[in-house]
Amino acid sequence: MPNTLSSRPQLRYLSDQLDELRRKGTHFRLRVLDDIQAPVCTYDCKKVINLASNNYLGLCDHPKLREAAIQAVKDYGVGSGAVRTIAGTMKIHMELEEKIARFKNVEACVVFQSGFTANAGTVSAILGKEDFIISDELNHASIIDGARLSRAKIKVFRHKDAAHAEELLKEIQNEPGHKLIITDGVFSMDGDIGPVDKLADLAEKYNAIMMVDDAHASGVLGRNGRGSVDHFHCHGRVDIQVGTLSKAIGALGGYVCGSKDLIDYLYHRARPFLFSTSHPPSVAAACIAAFDILENEPERIQRLWDNTAYFKQQLGNAGFDIGGKTTPASETPVTPIIIGDGRLTMEFSRALFEAGVMATGIAFPTVPEGKARIRTIMTSEHTREQLDQALEIITRTAKQMSIL
Repeated sequence: MPNTLSSRPQLRYLSDQLDELRRKGTHFRLRVLDDIQAPVCTYDCKKVINLASNNYLGLCDHPKLREAAIQAVKDYGVGSGAVRTIAGTMKIHMELEEKIARFKNVEACVVFQSGFTANAGTVSAILGKEDFIISDELNHASIIDGARLSRAKIKVFRHKDAAHAEELLKEIQNEPGHKLIITDGVFSMDGDIGPVDKLADLAEKYNAIMMVDDAHASGVLGRNGRGSVDHFHCHGRVDIQVGTLSKAIGALGGYVCGSKDLIDYLYHRARPFLFSTSHPPSVAAACIAAFDILENEPERIQRLWDNTAYFKQQLGNAGFDIGGKTTPASETPVTPIIIGDGRLTMEFSRALFEAGVMATGIAFPTVPEGKARIRTIMTSEHTREQLDQALEIITRTAKQMSIL
């Protein structure tokens, strides 16, 4: 019997758009991981050096996280069975939130199902159509979506340009409504650090709410990975801190830190929190174990930064554009190799994979037209031998394709 859905015309326009992506050379297919997320692992039955993962500290497979998750399954089962506000708040969820709040030096914390829902759910919950959002032009898509859902008036300032942000604040300082300044702590495509301190100054000067998305700063910047607020010594000056449990923490989820009243309000009004089943206890337990490791193994973060410095230096010495020319300069383990053309970038990524390196091509609309890049990310667990082998493959393949 034929698949009648495939022959229906209602969604043919989606097929047309996919054909356009293929024409431009930016269509991709998902690569499937066959084993453990690690510095060297197997995708699509091929062993590769992995430079594409957000597993900054190698915690995805840490024995202590495994043990904690297994024990939680034994103690609490595999699922919570409900949303948090009905019957799905378990003791282990509260333990995780208290653990994060202490780590981040704030009054309270709430855990969301993902970093995306933490951002989108928070912005849309605390603001309305009479309010204003002053947002960096390169902020994450989850911030953009949350801003749109809030129906607040959105003012976009030039990337990391605090002076431009102040111009926008001056324009609206006498307008009624709340003002929210929001920035990424670390920008996920260029790897540069947001000017949290300067924007916090503006928030105080103009009586605005200050919010930072620390998805790529959590576990990377600050003491023991406490993030950009700690990095800039801005404790007590940032009203809302968003973080992720899906990157350096090695598991899944997002969180929001702030005052007790902020968190209590999100319990009542953040739609992703209200309408999504809570984390499996195994995930919460693994996250608790991860924060213990951050506190007790600071050498992991040092290895991450040592690998980052070495890799950046070698890429720069080879002649690659790793930011700072046509894009912001990377300051963190997120290191782009700027190619420019989307088709060439995706071809380069595929060629690297065939040669033994997993390094994802990023093209429009994730980044602007003409700014396509290979995004590489270091981890603490890459060995120098693995990095040297990856560098040799990247350089050789780039020369073969006349990129260098």
